[in-house]
Amino acid sequence: MQQIDLLIHSAAQAATCAAPDGPKRGAALADAGLIHNAALAIHDGRIVEVGDSDALRARYTARQSIDAGGKALCPGLVDCHTHTVYGGDRVHEFELRIQGASYMEIMAAGGGIVSTMRHTRLASEEALVESATQRLDAMLALGSTTVEIKTGYGLDTAGELKMLRVIEQLARTHVCDIVPTFLGAHAVPPEYAGDAEGYCRLVIEEMLPAVAAWRQSSVFAETGAPCFIDVFCEDHAFDVAQSERILQAGLDAGLAAKIHVDQFHALGGLSMAARLGVTSADHLDVSRPDEIDALARTEAAGVPLPAATFNLGGHAYANARGLIERGVPLALATDLNPGSAPCPSLPLVMAIACRYQRLLPAEALNACTINAAHALALGDRIGSLEAGKQADVLILKEGDYRHLAYFFGGNPVETVIKRGSLVRVNG
Repeated sequence: MQQIDLLIHSAAQAATCAAPDGPKRGAALADAGLIHNAALAIHDGRIVEVGDSDALRARYTARQSIDAGGKALCPGLVDCHTHTVYGGDRVHEFELRIQGASYMEIMAAGGGIVSTMRHTRLASEEALVESATQRLDAMLALGSTTVEIKTGYGLDTAGELKMLRVIEQLARTHVCDIVPTFLGAHAVPPEYAGDAEGYCRLVIEEMLPAVAAWRQSSVFAETGAPCFIDVFCEDHAFDVAQSERILQAGLDAGLAAKIHVDQFHALGGLSMAARLGVTSADHLDVSRPDEIDALARTEAAGVPLPAATFNLGGHAYANARGLIERGVPLALATDLNPGSAPCPSLPLVMAIACRYQRLLPAEALNACTINAAHALALGDRIGSLEAGKQADVLILKEGDYRHLAYFFGGNPVETVIKRGSLVRVNG
């Protein structure tokens, strides 16, 4: 018998989300890769084998065994779009929206992103690490084992670098894997009111060289983790030409590219992003069919953010079914932030997507695991229960993975295993 570190056995099923040839598209998204009476063999933090429980128990002897007790297994969830580091809150804007103010009206009046910028600039690095750690702890308890985190609340060189140092500290200290994204072009700060071009030059000529230098000496360079640049291509933010210049400068600096696009207005940014070769295009609430077709011809993931639409009281959710039918690799994320999506829960995102965007539970799970991993250029390492992958595993509270999206408002996750180590038992 082969000796391993950990054997998880006697699971009713394992939803492997297996996709050895890249992200899932089209009909493949409805295949959760189910194995019944399942077990998982783990050694040195990686998956050795997934298969029939009786067969694996006969094949392996383990230093530690976990009896899944007829529960379901699935990959650790991957949250591929968040703004987890920020100061303050925007609860007062929550009330304004209830009274009829729109997100864009609040933003145009100096609230929104700029409001969080003020709080974040005033906060110390220690305070930002502490508050973000609490959010990451909540996300981990809900099954997220890999989390992308954006800057974008500094909006000057010093503030953006402070946020990057906080993100790096979180990567060094938190059990979740962290992926950094530089979002200096999140909004035009008050110092550049009426001069978006001037701020674009600051992002390209001053911020990006500083970010590139930070990256070279960071833990992310040591581990080979991807680093991204992002831009908010939207009315009252950055137009298509400005967004293209910023993303191209980031690509030239060695960063991979993402884009916030088509949240409120379809400006043509999605076609531009597809042409540049972004890794993911996120929001897509009002994307035009021809631009979705342009995205489908690339390797980029399309990432709707339904918690933001839900929180803003909107009804025009991204056409997730249309994205799937047109061949876009669909991913989902929380968009965790203090304004438009104060939501740490990918299970809740899955529940919303199933109800309002007509996703099947298998499609929602694949969108939050293997396809979300590809939206971070990590699909070869995480996001599925396949031999050789990092052993990020959830044991659910029920014997059917569909309970992740079926019940909502609670926590469907019982046990979280990260890199082969048990890191969280809920309850």
